[in-house]
Amino acid sequence: MSAGGGARGRRIVLWRHGQTAWNLERRFQGSTDIELTGTGVAQARRAARLLASMRPDAIVASDLSRARATAAELTAVTGLAASHHAELRETYAGVWQGLTHDEIIERFGEQYAAWKRGEAVRRGGGELETEVADRAAPVVLSHAEKLPDGGTLVVVSHGGTIRTTIGRLLGLESSSWESLGGLSNCCWSVLGEGARGWRLMEHNAGTLPEPVLGDDD
Repeated sequence: MSAGGGARGRRIVLWRHGQTAWNLERRFQGSTDIELTGTGVAQARRAARLLASMRPDAIVASDLSRARATAAELTAVTGLAASHHAELRETYAGVWQGLTHDEIIERFGEQYAAWKRGEAVRRGGGELETEVADRAAPVVLSHAEKLPDGGTLVVVSHGGTIRTTIGRLLGLESSSWESLGGLSNCCWSVLGEGARGWRLMEHNAGTLPEPVLGDDD
């Protein structure tokens, strides 16, 4: 989305869900519905208190249980209802899902290497990253459009989906999306609306954003 005839100063906070058992095992979750651990719930509760101080106007989330439970912690402290969307699910990765990182390297090393090089790869026979962006970014933008001037949208989703959505909203070539580092559990990235569209203001943050002073010097 372009800021058009004048920046409206809106923000999009893209928040990754809390820890799951498969995260600990470095097991590829994809669209598999895995719940938060007790630690994951605690992470979400802590992060929700911080994010609430940003005074969000709306909350949207993936409909997978790990994202729903994370979003629920923010709804509890803000009183806002979250809307849930299948389009915000993590990348479907076919036969990769349920495998550990080491098992993927061992069984699908060439495919994994091609993906890391930025090639369009259907990991495990699943979705392309551009297809994930095709379904997720429009949902994010449609909700951002409804924000008041200066408003904040919190999007509760998954690491891969957040990365592809950021890449799409920033207008980056898909081959370079991997240059956006991963998000730790319950950390977030912030996109701010400027005169020329969306800008990445914070990435993999776990504390509240600080004003940027003299960012060009």
